[in-house]
This record gives sequence, structure tokens and C-alpha cells, in this order.
Amino acid sequence: MSDIKIKTAREQALMRKSGQLLGRVFAMLDDFIAPGISTMQINDRVEDFIVRELRARPASKGQYGYPYALNTSVNEVICHGMPRESQWLAHGDIVNVDITLEKSGYIADSSKMYLIGSVSPAAKRLVQTTYEAMWAGIDAVRPGATLGDIGHAIQAHAEGRGYSVVREYCGHGIGREMHEAPQVLHYGRRDSGTVLEEGMTFTIEPMINQGSRRTKTKKDGWTVVTRDGKLSAQWEHTVLVTAAGCEVLTMRNEEAPRSS
Repeated sequence: MSDIKIKTAREQALMRKSGQLLGRVFAMLDDFIAPGISTMQINDRVEDFIVRELRARPASKGQYGYPYALNTSVNEVICHGMPRESQWLAHGDIVNVDITLEKSGYIADSSKMYLIGSVSPAAKRLVQTTYEAMWAGIDAVRPGATLGDIGHAIQAHAEGRGYSVVREYCGHGIGREMHEAPQVLHYGRRDSGTVLEEGMTFTIEPMINQGSRRTKTKKDGWTVVTRDGKLSAQWEHTVLVTAAGCEVLTMRNEEAPRSS
């Protein structure tokens, strides 16, 4: 536990503010993402909104040499999809938009799936199951629970519905740095791993595949795709362990009635 940063009440308040601002970014995108726009247009719109409207910083830009403000992962792309001018969203696509935002020194991280136009029932089911799997993990968060409890809840929900869980990429602690301890796996055994404590902040961000969990990275060094070419989906929230259980710091307006 020594390398896990327990956040003070002041730090929690700052992270809560960053999370609320990030929620506003997604609210803006809800009216912007549509068939016919490019993933680079999404990137440029988000960067402009974060910098000009929110007076904040897109934390992904420049992190590890990454050149853009967000990731756009379309269809068989699992994560880290790079926005491109030549990639136009079309009816039937599913796309994960993954955004990080820093305000007053603290970072929030969240991603959301968008269904473009008329999407197949199979794609809708994958996206919905992945969302449910994320929430199964969030619902396991409370002081005294373990990271294994989170992973087990996600894995059981996804695999119980015929999907596979990507294992090479995981959630992570977050605060002043985008990636802090601990690593938050999306598979695992109950009652295993680090015990959760009040004041911990981390992301839960399961990547769920239609077919095999196996992955490969494209030549750009960033874009990770399913090895079998089948669809993948992901959702992500930043969470805070509270005395009563869990607070989702990046909750979006359409999710407001949901509590954990």
C-alpha cells in the first residue's frame, strides 16, 4: 500500500471538480458525434472545448509522446485508437471515446461508447454488456473489499454472457499523475489483491471482446485491435473509495440517477 496515494479531502474535491468538467465534455459530444464526422474532428472539438470553454488541459496530449487529446477506438479497436482525418464514422459503427482532463493539478479519466446511426443488435448487446460489467466492478468498491473483487465481478458478468475480457490493459490509480498505483485488473479472484481503503482513487475501464480476448498492436505503436477482427467495447469511470462505498467522480448527466 505504501506506493498508493490516499487522497485528502482537499484532493478529493479537486478530483471531483475535474470529473465534473470531464462530464461536460461528454455532454457536448453527445450532440456532436454523428455519421459523417471524422475521428480527428472529434479530437479537435474536444481539445478546443477543454482549453477554451473549461480552462483545463487535455492530459493525454503529450503523455508518453502521444500527440492527441483523446483516443477514438472504432469497431475492432480495443483501445488507444488514434484519431485520423481520413477515418469517417458511418452508420453501424461503434466507437469508444476516451478522454483525460486535468484541472488544478488533478486528472480525471473516462470513456464512453457511441453507437453511430443504426447499429446491429449484436453490437448493441456487446456495448450494453460492457457497460453493465463496468458497473458490476464499480458496485464491488468499498473499504475492505479487494481489487480481486472488482476484477471477479467484471469477469463473471462478461464471460457469463459469452464475451472475453482483455487482460493486457487495465485500470489504474489516478490523481496528480494519470497512471498511479494500483493496477486494477478486470479479471481475478474474490478476496485477492490489494485491500481498498477510503481515499483511494482509480479507474475501472473494462475492455470486452465479442470473440477471443487476444490482441495485437498496429504499426503505429498505439492502436490495439482484436486479433480475430471481431468487435470490442469499453467504458470507463474514475472512482473514489468513500467510507460508505464508492463515489463515481466522472458521472455523466444521463447516469445521475444511478448510485453505487
